[in-house]
Amino acid sequence: MLLEQVLALSVGFTDKWLAGNLFSGPEALAAVGLAAYCLGFLPVLFAAPAVAATALVARHVGAGDRAGARRSLAQCLAAGGMLVALALGLAPWGGARLFAALGLPADSAALAWRYLAIVLPVLPAIFVIHVGVAGLRGAGAMTAGLVAMTVVNLVNAGASYALATGACGLPRLGWEGLAWGTVAGYLCGAACVAGLLAADRGGLRPHLGDWRPRAAWFRLIARIGLPAGVDGAANAACHLTFLSIVNRVGNVDAAAHAVAITIESLAFLPGSAFQVAAATLAGQYLGARDEARARRSVWCAALACLGLMTVAAGLFLLYADGLAAWFTGGIGAQPDVAALTGRLVRIVAFAQPPLALLMVVTGGLRGAGATRLPLAVNFLGLIAVRLPLAVALAWPADGSAGVAGWGLGAVGAWYAMAADLTLRGLALAGLFAWLGWTRSGAEPLSAVARPGSDATLSERERPDDGGPASSGVA
Repeated sequence: MLLEQVLALSVGFTDKWLAGNLFSGPEALAAVGLAAYCLGFLPVLFAAPAVAATALVARHVGAGDRAGARRSLAQCLAAGGMLVALALGLAPWGGARLFAALGLPADSAALAWRYLAIVLPVLPAIFVIHVGVAGLRGAGAMTAGLVAMTVVNLVNAGASYALATGACGLPRLGWEGLAWGTVAGYLCGAACVAGLLAADRGGLRPHLGDWRPRAAWFRLIARIGLPAGVDGAANAACHLTFLSIVNRVGNVDAAAHAVAITIESLAFLPGSAFQVAAATLAGQYLGARDEARARRSVWCAALACLGLMTVAAGLFLLYADGLAAWFTGGIGAQPDVAALTGRLVRIVAFAQPPLALLMVVTGGLRGAGATRLPLAVNFLGLIAVRLPLAVALAWPADGSAGVAGWGLGAVGAWYAMAADLTLRGLALAGLFAWLGWTRSGAEPLSAVARPGSDATLSERERPDDGGPASSGVA
């Protein structure tokens, strides 16, 4: 999982490095930062089926029910496909309005929109990668995501560079070349995931009858996945609002914010990796009715992640300036952006240990099906702490941005982010330690039954041949 996250991160690294080194001025970096934000939050559209796929597949696998695992994944893919179709229909109408609301200067916003207009049509490929890999992870097939992201990253890096610069006899597309390289990477990655499922990796190749939409399964997916989907959507909305707060300070702050976010995402690697490990283990152990091991596996993942992200925080403090210079074209190329980036990275370094707890505990709860608690904690932290504190600290004192603040710019916004991450991480870890989350998480997935049945559902909701049973006692 850690190797997979390195490769997933490299997709954004590639585009930001190319933008910082092939194009002059902060506009390209600010634009690719906004585009990366939007691409990073596109999976929110199908967070519900992805989280449900991991939880349901893991629970069935833990119960020894491969047929139920296959059916779970097929139903999650069918539900997510409907969401993707809806999103593609709304994208042309809402995209321009979203960009206008984010407050980036016009020249940078125009570049970002040109990039996303090319990438958005391949949203189905991004969907296949995320939901397909989520199901494979639930079955314990962790190398599947690694293989897919290897393909995505290699194709993206090579194609983006070649199309932006005209290398290897290809047309020189400049800025649009970065977008077309990203498109090529996602298409190849989706083909790879489809191939893994067709080859029955993890025993998850659905049979033809598994694809027929079934109301009982959709209800179960909604019960597990909707809180996670709302959590992801709320996070996306709040993060984009946070980005708009920084964008209104100016291009230098927006560019530094984009680069610093990319550097900080290095620390997300162990967080994301151990988050998935915690989700898979919690789901599988609960499927095997071993609540003690489910709880212990999440704490083990959290402690391991805490150690790694603390090391990452130390490296940030030592090497922030060097990393910033690398992304901005070398020492002296964009000194204002590089210097501000270094300050931002040092601020967030102190929030890495509580961020480790936040990410891994969230993964464990979602793997258990207890998706409402992370939603509540994350939403309250972002709304009550990060956004109002960012406005108060970042915006200029003269009120030119709409509200009078302390005039700290991006630095103030990042102080707010560090405070938010710290409070949320400690709060969720504390709640996890005291609440009976294994039983609350198991409730919508109650009564794991014998292998070969639809074990994830209670008898009342168990679909036999297409719908809920008309009788039976839970």
